[in-house]
Amino acid sequence: MQRENTMNILQRNHSGRVRHRRHSTEATPDINGPGGANLLVNDQNKYKSMFVRARSSLWMLLGFSLVVYMGHLYICGLIVGIQIFMARELFNLRKQANEDRQLPGFRLLNWYFFFTAMLFAYGRFVSQQLVNTVASDKPLYQVVNGLIKYQMFICYFLYIAGFMWFILTLKKRRYKYQFGQYAWTHMILLLVFAQSSFTVANIFEGIFWFLLPASLIVVNDVAAYFFGFFFGRTPLIKLSPKKTWEGFIGASFATILSAFMLANILGSFQWLTCPRKDLSTGWLHCDPGPLFKPKSYPLPGWLTTDNACSSFHFFQFSWKEFSVMPVQWHALALGLFASIIAPFGGFFASGLKRSFKIKDFGDTIPGHGGFTDRMDCQMMMAVFAYIYHQSFVVSQGFPVEMILDQILNHLTDEEQHDLHFLLGRILHERQLEQQ
Repeated sequence: MQRENTMNILQRNHSGRVRHRRHSTEATPDINGPGGANLLVNDQNKYKSMFVRARSSLWMLLGFSLVVYMGHLYICGLIVGIQIFMARELFNLRKQANEDRQLPGFRLLNWYFFFTAMLFAYGRFVSQQLVNTVASDKPLYQVVNGLIKYQMFICYFLYIAGFMWFILTLKKRRYKYQFGQYAWTHMILLLVFAQSSFTVANIFEGIFWFLLPASLIVVNDVAAYFFGFFFGRTPLIKLSPKKTWEGFIGASFATILSAFMLANILGSFQWLTCPRKDLSTGWLHCDPGPLFKPKSYPLPGWLTTDNACSSFHFFQFSWKEFSVMPVQWHALALGLFASIIAPFGGFFASGLKRSFKIKDFGDTIPGHGGFTDRMDCQMMMAVFAYIYHQSFVVSQGFPVEMILDQILNHLTDEEQHDLHFLLGRILHERQLEQQ
């Protein structure tokens, strides 16, 4: 009895000391404001972490540059590889070893849905490139053409097979975990495929439309890191304690300026601006079009003079007019999105990590975390770049090459002959009207 009384007294004294410490901590004002202790400017190990982060960034940059140099298909392969690593990291977030041991083969079902979604997302997109690549006089053409024609039907029944597989594997006392994993798998497919598949679409429109948006996200991320590293004082958002207003604003200016300059540099290389119409790997040569040719714009009268002339790498002007690639104006819109809206993809990822009480999605990249940590903003940027390109850059008409492909692949020889006869008669009648 005496021992129990002694223990109670010690516990009350310990609780009192804990409450006193908590009260003292709450009463002491934080000179850096809410979350100020977490800012990079106050991080005691920031130079060590910066060195690790910079070294990893250098290796990633060298590897990425090599893949870009090799061409469209290799970049697509890189994107697919990144998607697999992202799915692996996200699958592991909700993985429970004890539950998985009770459900043999259940983890395989998640990957089955993943690769079914991959077949659906990329099968429809590369179908036209496959048709252009396979010669029509080869038996392989008939096989490819059949797979393309029924690709959606095949993918649907692959999904239905997975759905039935899931129902048949349901086990008593495991329902909640299994349905939670089923919903989590579909959320991953939405996050990974519904967004990052647009990246591949941008690549075939021209490496420029993939490389510029991706570079702007990297510039914004690096600029935000360094501005926050040296000047960060005001916390930006509670979801990311180390993000600051100084880093956000400084990175915005750096990203918009970089967008204007990078568009000029990247737009000067034909093999980056030419769209890819097949699955070959050679370098491309094409007419870059008016979008990548400098255009002159007159200056206001009060700025013009006859005896002054200047020239810069990114634009030329003679104090009467200046020349800029039209694509540089489009790049400003991409820069605005990359600096103001795309970071919210990172905030979403930060909130997701907080909900699981983890710092990073993985540890694959030293100093950066996992692939999902690096791709959170890239996915939002890829969707915007594709939509912007289709809305404001691509002409709304159908190119002649696409029309010819439809004619050659979907009309019989007799129908093609009739079409040729009708077009000839229409053109002849128009010539007579003009005369």
